[in-house]
Amino acid sequence: MTIVIGGAWPYANGSLHLGHVAALLPGDILARYYRQKGEQVLYVSGSDCNGTPISIRAAQENTTTEAIANYYHEEFTKCFNELGFTYDLYTRTDAEHHHESVKGLFLQLLANNFLYKKKIEQAYCEADQQFLPDRFVEGICPNCGAKARGDQCDNCSEILDPLDLIDKCCKICGNEPVIRETEHFYFTFSQFQGRLETFLSEAKAEKRWRDNALGLTERYLAEGVPDRAVTRDLPNGIDVPVPGFEGKKIYVWIEAVAGYLTASLEWAKQHHMAIEDLWNEETISYYVHGKDNIPFHTVIWPAILMGLGAKALPTHIVSNEYLTLEKRKLSTSQNWAVWVPYILSRYDADSIRYFLTTNAPENRDTDFSWREFIYSHNGELLGAYGNFVNRTLKFIEKSFANQVPQAEVDSTIRKQTIQLFNEVGILIEGGHFKQALESIFEYIRGANRYFDEQQPWLQVKEHVEAGNCTLATCVYIIANLGQLLHPFLPFSAEKVRNMLGIDEMMWHEQVELPKTIQGVTPLFERLDIELIEEEYQKLVRDSR
Repeated sequence: MTIVIGGAWPYANGSLHLGHVAALLPGDILARYYRQKGEQVLYVSGSDCNGTPISIRAAQENTTTEAIANYYHEEFTKCFNELGFTYDLYTRTDAEHHHESVKGLFLQLLANNFLYKKKIEQAYCEADQQFLPDRFVEGICPNCGAKARGDQCDNCSEILDPLDLIDKCCKICGNEPVIRETEHFYFTFSQFQGRLETFLSEAKAEKRWRDNALGLTERYLAEGVPDRAVTRDLPNGIDVPVPGFEGKKIYVWIEAVAGYLTASLEWAKQHHMAIEDLWNEETISYYVHGKDNIPFHTVIWPAILMGLGAKALPTHIVSNEYLTLEKRKLSTSQNWAVWVPYILSRYDADSIRYFLTTNAPENRDTDFSWREFIYSHNGELLGAYGNFVNRTLKFIEKSFANQVPQAEVDSTIRKQTIQLFNEVGILIEGGHFKQALESIFEYIRGANRYFDEQQPWLQVKEHVEAGNCTLATCVYIIANLGQLLHPFLPFSAEKVRNMLGIDEMMWHEQVELPKTIQGVTPLFERLDIELIEEEYQKLVRDSR
């Protein structure tokens, strides 16, 4: 059995912000956890380097789409590495392997009679002398009345056709486009209506998707799934491999979502494996993304997989709601965002991972504020977790010359620990990361209370045996935290294991105590609370 984890592919047209990380972080937590359990994991993603957003940025900066894609792909790769993301393959949609695989999938769908040609009307800008990609057309959403682009309304999540927009205008020049006839391939999404309804019912019955995914998908299916054009007149992307369609590109409906499979195909090729050994009816798959990507993962991608005859349909949909910033909606155009390269240059990656997990928008929108970020670091990471590890190990370093007392561990705490591994594992597998991390920190707070109540600094003088038992128990707790926190806070968990000389990774109770400890250093440094105002004022200044 393989655990396939797909993280949504960020557009390589601008830096990552915290909203991206909040949506994608669950993928790494899952990958680390399942590897720790000893499962075969394939964790893939990449930069979306094709399509309209890159073209828009290139036009704005008077450069090439390739230059923009290269710059941001390199920046993304660096940021994900610094955040500790453990992709097995982080690739890009302009890679040759992706182009060739997508063409093969397109031809397979054509051979299976799920694609057909159709002449349609499309927005054309006479000023710029080109057919306009969906995102180049802007206007008013006919469903909710909000400002929207031609492929989707961010306000109500409605999937749109550019011609449906009210008061259409060209994003490049602002002029109203005209309508011209062109020919494209359509995918027969409507043929999969019944199978998608069954697919949704099974996911609902087994509670494998988040509520927002279930609700939105029910709405789409209730409205009826229309056939959609899967080729476009685009400036860059993957050529349609059919004579007579030269210059036209395979559209995002097929091309971008297929990245999960094309990346898996490339990884399998590099490791001399058959794709059927990774993608089969026993595969457990997690698709990790934000709310705006739900229909692509619950309707469009499953329909394409069904059309290809693939066995590994999506099993778990991990779809976050939105992250707001200081009580306001994130806005890249207004620069109201905390950019990932910036926050990584100033703060601990585990601090970012901790905050975005404990405040994850799992079921509702949640807010990032510099006040809460600084206080959660000082209060929980430093005050609870870092403090417990440091006070225990420093005491042993000073009073026992780095030798860990080899005594019996408190039986009640052993039971709690064994139970915690089970509980946290179930929560992670079910996509409840916030609750899982909160359970571990409740255990840490209990460990601090235990240390205070036992008073080992007195016990070692008055009741040596009891003192040895207390310290052995505290080292046992720390050793197990080095395992339990690895999926969530990998950098500090590694520091813990190094101080205890533990090499093995496991998802079960660490029974054997280390004989000695080494190189005891604090896990975290205190953050000055003056940073709160400093960071907030910088955010306000930069957004003007």
